[in-house]
Amino acid sequence: MDLPKGGSYEEICDKFEWQIPEFFNIADAVCDRWANDENRIAITHQSLDGTTKNFTFAAIRSHSNQLANLLGRLGLAKGDRVLVMLTQSPACAVSHIGCFKAGIVSCLASVLFGPDGVRHRLQSSGARVCVTDADNLAKVLEIRDECPTLQHVLVVAEDEFEADVNGVLPFWSSLSAQSTDYENVKTRAEDTAWISYTSGTTGNPKGVLMPHRVLLGNKPLFEYYYDYGPRSDDVLWSPADWAWIAGLINILLIGWYSGCRVVSTEMQGFDAKLAYRILERHQITVSLLTPTVLKLMRQVDAEEIYDIQLRVVLSGGEAVGRELALWADERFGLTISEGFGQTECNGMIGTNPRLMTARHGSLGKAMPGSTCAIVDDQGIEVATGTTGNIAIKRPHPAMFSGYLDNPEATAEKFVGDWMITGDLGEQDEDGYLWFHGRTDDVITSSGYRIGPTEIEDCLLKSEAVQLAAVIGVPDEERTEIIKAFVVLAEYVEPSDTLANDLKQLVRDNLAKHEVPRLIEFVTSLPLTTTGKIMRRTLRDQEFAGNSLSAPVKPPHQTHDEMFK
Repeated sequence: MDLPKGGSYEEICDKFEWQIPEFFNIADAVCDRWANDENRIAITHQSLDGTTKNFTFAAIRSHSNQLANLLGRLGLAKGDRVLVMLTQSPACAVSHIGCFKAGIVSCLASVLFGPDGVRHRLQSSGARVCVTDADNLAKVLEIRDECPTLQHVLVVAEDEFEADVNGVLPFWSSLSAQSTDYENVKTRAEDTAWISYTSGTTGNPKGVLMPHRVLLGNKPLFEYYYDYGPRSDDVLWSPADWAWIAGLINILLIGWYSGCRVVSTEMQGFDAKLAYRILERHQITVSLLTPTVLKLMRQVDAEEIYDIQLRVVLSGGEAVGRELALWADERFGLTISEGFGQTECNGMIGTNPRLMTARHGSLGKAMPGSTCAIVDDQGIEVATGTTGNIAIKRPHPAMFSGYLDNPEATAEKFVGDWMITGDLGEQDEDGYLWFHGRTDDVITSSGYRIGPTEIEDCLLKSEAVQLAAVIGVPDEERTEIIKAFVVLAEYVEPSDTLANDLKQLVRDNLAKHEVPRLIEFVTSLPLTTTGKIMRRTLRDQEFAGNSLSAPVKPPHQTHDEMFK
């Protein structure tokens, strides 16, 4: 379905109606309907050495048909599961599309996971096949005996090898032996297409069941973010891995839904200068750049000139913050779009700067077709300007259908019909939503409830600061006091003078009660694989008395292995 035409946010919302069919298969919508145009490029893949190779939609259809046939030969049928552990690549895209065609459920896994993470996903999903590459095969083999459902491992490798007796098969040569013809399984829109996993900081991640309809639920939302795009001539790229919603849906599937070319790249750790070169070389027009990525790109000398043709930059995953957003506007010559959502319901809140007034620092407004509000713990909407839970109302076609084998956790995610995100915020008188922090990140100090994000954003005003994280630490007098962990920009040395300057910066820009009483200069910050700061880890380390301090600042790449 398409986003209604309109000249304003209000007009579009008034016209919006969801239309979800009973039957829908993602592979039909994003691949097959474009494949008859034999020259339409689906992927441009850039390897580590800088070489590129194009894959047409026709080629993606043929390869994914072959995979669907192969999975059938291996005994898999509709509803079975395949774990896909690959980087951005044509093989990754083919793996998901091949599964969708057969009604088989693909399960997302990052190559950054160690054996424990791989084991959990294989065991919890009951996957019968794992698709990975040669660099990560050892992880799978190490825990294979503990995963009784796993029967076959398909390995993407430059040097193909013979299949072994233990079910390890070469990916491309195994596909080449299969027919390129396949009739897609007729899936219902409510049938599960893939399983994502939450990026929580405690406990084992929960499997999130994502039906085929989720793509239809996301399509008009991203058409809004991308200003009635992606358009036929748009080229999309993001460093966000396709093992996560941001890369898989927001870039690959949304781009292909509109028949656009998507660029996939190999990186050994995120490299900000390389990111600029990719944007320039491939003339990217639509990109998703998370706040962490933007912070690191900000460290590149502004005098370095790149011929960038960006039409839209979308940022999200955590609060962007006014200071960072204003820098991005100036750097890219546009007003960035900001989006907010989570694994369970992507793209709930956001902006389109052409169709609504941008208020950098806010999350924007509820997306067309979505009902979002600030509610208390009983699910009752709170007054304007009051802090509460950011929530979205069900039903919503972009929303998950439940947690894998965990109805209790599914029920706990809702209060009545409100899906509680676990994020705190408030709504202003004009309907803009403002993020304050996670429910377990709010600091209580001298009677004030303080969200860390605003302080972190303020610290980023200093050119000396590359990354910052703020937590509360226990204090007998004030309940908690504010502590900031600061990663300095390259060649900046920590000092008491700098710490005092940063405190004064917060005092000057925010309020006295928001000034960090403690500042610790650190070499890195603990991040989830989706680039979110793990403040709970910082608190745990603080309470355990473990210091993260180091006398010298390491290269900034150490903070970015989430984009490896």
